[in-house]
Amino acid sequence: MWYVSTRGMAPRVDFEGALFSGYAPDGGLYMPEELPQLDRETLRQWSTLSYPDLVKELCALFIGPQLISRDDLTGLIDRAFSRFRHKEVVHLSRLRNGLNVLELWHGVTYAFKDLSLGCTAQFLQRFLEKRKQRVTVVVGTSGDTGSAAIESVHGAKNVDIIVLLPKGHCTRIQELQMTTVLRENVHVFGVEGNSDELDEPIKAVFADVAFVKKHNLMSLNSINWSRVLVQMAHHFFAYFRCAPSLDTDPLPAVEVVVPTGAAGNLAAGCIAQKMGLPIHLAVAVNCNDIIHRTVQRGDFSLSRAVKPTLASAMDIQVPYNMERIFWLLSGSDSQGTRALMEQFERTQSVSLPEELHSKPCCPPPDPRTHQLSEAVASESVSDETITQTMSRCWEENWYLLCPHSAVAVSYHYQQTDRQQPSPPRCCLAPASAAKFPEAVLAAGLTPETPPEILALESKEARCAAMRKGDDWTLMLRDTIEKLSRQRVISA
Repeated sequence: MWYVSTRGMAPRVDFEGALFSGYAPDGGLYMPEELPQLDRETLRQWSTLSYPDLVKELCALFIGPQLISRDDLTGLIDRAFSRFRHKEVVHLSRLRNGLNVLELWHGVTYAFKDLSLGCTAQFLQRFLEKRKQRVTVVVGTSGDTGSAAIESVHGAKNVDIIVLLPKGHCTRIQELQMTTVLRENVHVFGVEGNSDELDEPIKAVFADVAFVKKHNLMSLNSINWSRVLVQMAHHFFAYFRCAPSLDTDPLPAVEVVVPTGAAGNLAAGCIAQKMGLPIHLAVAVNCNDIIHRTVQRGDFSLSRAVKPTLASAMDIQVPYNMERIFWLLSGSDSQGTRALMEQFERTQSVSLPEELHSKPCCPPPDPRTHQLSEAVASESVSDETITQTMSRCWEENWYLLCPHSAVAVSYHYQQTDRQQPSPPRCCLAPASAAKFPEAVLAAGLTPETPPEILALESKEARCAAMRKGDDWTLMLRDTIEKLSRQRVISA
């Protein structure tokens, strides 16, 4: 399995190369050169698998036994999921009136990022041992990625991790999950800016290819292909648990509702669709609605500012995984994707070409392509709707949603209230309500906080400041260089 850049100007790499690269050297994102096509019999065989076993099947397709043998892959994935609180790892809650909620949050940090980052960290450490190498991981977070990345590598002898968090823009619990991990290889910065602003110094550092190579830098954000690969399993598991039967021809459809910020989970769903999984995708966002505008009108442009919302992990204006979706739906058109993304980077505003966006009444001229509005439905949700959804779900089911899960469930309620005919529907739930007591209170409900989260308040915290007016890129480079010097001294 080979991987190519969405912008077409970088050499192709294998899975190991994609894992260590993050962004491709030409600024694009890595995607499989060809997608395996799954026939009906394969889907039937996979339909009885557990979530971990689905991850193993997908990873075996996209990694290859010459890099990691099947036995070793099984051991790495089992280790990644060994500390999950639920025996199924991922659990489907079937609630009233056809509401299916796929709980992706049973890992250590109570968020779905534990699933993909746990596996990615295992793959990473496996290759590092083989290479006898050490890396510095740089992560920007809007709330959940940072804590899950820290959890996956803290204490690892061959990894340093630097996390930039948006000070004041994530919840107290999210921040404490990062700042209270006092391990030698963990370095956390609180940035006086939002999650899009803190991405800028990270992108600037990774644009310096010589610096990246010299200091063995990599990213664990969802620019990393390994993250998207594992997230594909969410869609397969949702389908198999919600499809009424796999004995019909054609196979029945299931609608998967994806709440998202950076569009990693959405990209994973689009890839699963292309591989033959019969899902319909609906993307649900908060009032930072660039993805919704892109789906509805082809308007891929920044708003004036990021708006703080109750679903804070989705307070993102630059959903970088949309580049993967544009490339995929355009039939792997690297030249067109490069032109589109370079224009966006220059002007912060792009109107999608008609052949990439148009409504399905205008069929694409190339059978390999699909239009975005045909592949994905969308909805944008206000804070008021989020709290109303949380309250309604509690009243009807005695079930607490986190605000991000409520963004997805609000789409379900809209469809059922309109009595729209639809296939079975599954809402992805990316985090536990336990992480968002402020939102639970705003919905007029009572937070339920586990003891391990309550204990964070009494722990010592450590966090360096990146203040407005500081040169954040220089501070990040200086930290990376300091870690490299320490590595040489201790070698």
